[in-house]
Amino acid sequence: MKLTKKSHACVRLEKDGRTLVVDPGGFSEEDAAVGADAILVTHEHPDHFDEGRLRVGLEANPAAEIWTLKSVAERLAAAFPGRVHTVGHGDTFTAAGFDVQVHGELHAVIHPDIPRITNVGYLIDGGRVFHPGDAFTVPDRPVETLMLPVMAPWNKISEVIDYVREVRPQRAYDVHDALLADLARPVYDRQIGALGGTEHLRLAPGSSTDL
Repeated sequence: MKLTKKSHACVRLEKDGRTLVVDPGGFSEEDAAVGADAILVTHEHPDHFDEGRLRVGLEANPAAEIWTLKSVAERLAAAFPGRVHTVGHGDTFTAAGFDVQVHGELHAVIHPDIPRITNVGYLIDGGRVFHPGDAFTVPDRPVETLMLPVMAPWNKISEVIDYVREVRPQRAYDVHDALLADLARPVYDRQIGALGGTEHLRLAPGSSTDL
């Protein structure tokens, strides 16, 4: 499986000639969803869900489909009948040859005065990759590669470190990092790497690795 990091929370996975894209949002490249055979969206916030980017991806590949939660599906289902699937915690499905399990129900707390929205994470191919969206969801099975939301208005570095410790992946790659200044990256790399208890890695947008 090939993993390509796109800007912010978006990643592309390629296997057997097919491509799965997760969270091509407004902080990611305009063509982030182009070339996808399947797209997963974790929640409705604009840095994870951009309707225009999804429409471009679906129009570029008439066979492409989307799996997402209800609030996002409702925005797209009428325009792309039969290609938008609503999922929730506990669901399993196959998308572009990838086996996917849905974990989680709520977005992390940003502030007690802000109502929490639905957020789902996606465990791909039996735990080879887990993308939690905007939450510290811990799947009920081992994770090889954790897509780690490293910097957000809803987290702090001690919580990120504790999340890595709880999931105990073989490796963790940073996502949700568009707001992290280059000056701060070495601090995060050092502290998560030293305290997380697993291999902590970072890919520049557009860079790839084999899993």
